[in-house]
Amino acid sequence: MADFSEGIERAALRSLFAAADPDLQRHLGLGQHEVGGAYAYMAAALPASAIVVNRVIGLGAARPATRQDVADMVQVYRDAGVARYFVHLADAAQPETIAEWLAAEGLEKTRGWMKFTRGTEPPPETATDLRIAEIDAAQGEAFAGIAGDAFDLGAPAVPWLARLPGQSAWHIFMTFDGDTPAGCGALYIENDIAWTDWGATAPEFRRRGGQSALLAHRIRLAIDRGCSRIVTCTGEEVPGDPQHSYSNILKMGFSEAGVRENYALPKRGQ
Repeated sequence: MADFSEGIERAALRSLFAAADPDLQRHLGLGQHEVGGAYAYMAAALPASAIVVNRVIGLGAARPATRQDVADMVQVYRDAGVARYFVHLADAAQPETIAEWLAAEGLEKTRGWMKFTRGTEPPPETATDLRIAEIDAAQGEAFAGIAGDAFDLGAPAVPWLARLPGQSAWHIFMTFDGDTPAGCGALYIENDIAWTDWGATAPEFRRRGGQSALLAHRIRLAIDRGCSRIVTCTGEEVPGDPQHSYSNILKMGFSEAGVRENYALPKRGQ
């Protein structure tokens, strides 16, 4: 997987964490830690389901990881009281024994995430009866409510996500049924690389083409802003789960860039 793919994702996460003021950072237990060349992000006060913000990127990528690196990383989350987090392992992660070290710390292999990239080809036309508009801080809470529910972040995350609209380098869009917020999607741009994130639709407004339209809208904006590559990701396809986001991404002209293996502590009760 190309370095730009991991780099733009880390940049978007750093920007998300930087959007919280010191009081909110303390309230949510937010932290960013560099451990052994990897980046560990955490929101300790959020529920165990909040793995989109409790995760490690880059283990074994910038340099080969060591057994101590893995132990230190696990200890960082343990000290913060984070019940569950994801450790991403890209194909190029070194050494090959990282997976064994993670297992020795109690982490198990779970569903991987597929990365996708695309160039500057125009996206296909889409159809939806929902209206699309870029929002500002005044509608931040509506965006945060839909995104937070979809990504299982819990109510405490709403004030945090609500700060993204209006942040530098972010463009936040929503679909509307009349004046009622229906769905959302975000675009983060740094240099000439774009990252799409936070795509979600409230249950009562699904199957109306909103997510495809939002993704196409963000692709066009990224191209208009001079981006040469656009990156996104979603969970890998597994038997019994059709992964509508996966198929939507491919329809919008993205190509699979490789699966990152994920390792996590077992869910409680397992």
